[in-house]
Amino acid sequence: MRENLTDLSKHIKLKRKQNKLTQPELALKAGVGLRFVRDLEQGKSTLRMDKVNDVLRLFGETLGPVPMDRDKLITDE
Repeated sequence: MRENLTDLSKHIKLKRKQNKLTQPELALKAGVGLRFVRDLEQGKSTLRMDKVNDVLRLFGETLGPVPMDRDKLITDE
């Protein structure tokens, strides 16, 4: 799961830089706090999905289910 958070963090940072936005500018445009943007880009594991979507919406994107390799899941069996 941590891998997906890292991917999201890298994706947001890349999109921000491609759009020539600073973290404060992104926070302002998305209507979220600067601390949230920093936490998002650092891969914090507990983030509100609605706020993540507020940021992604600026880039024409949204969160959604992603298929994963079931063999990589950890089970108690």
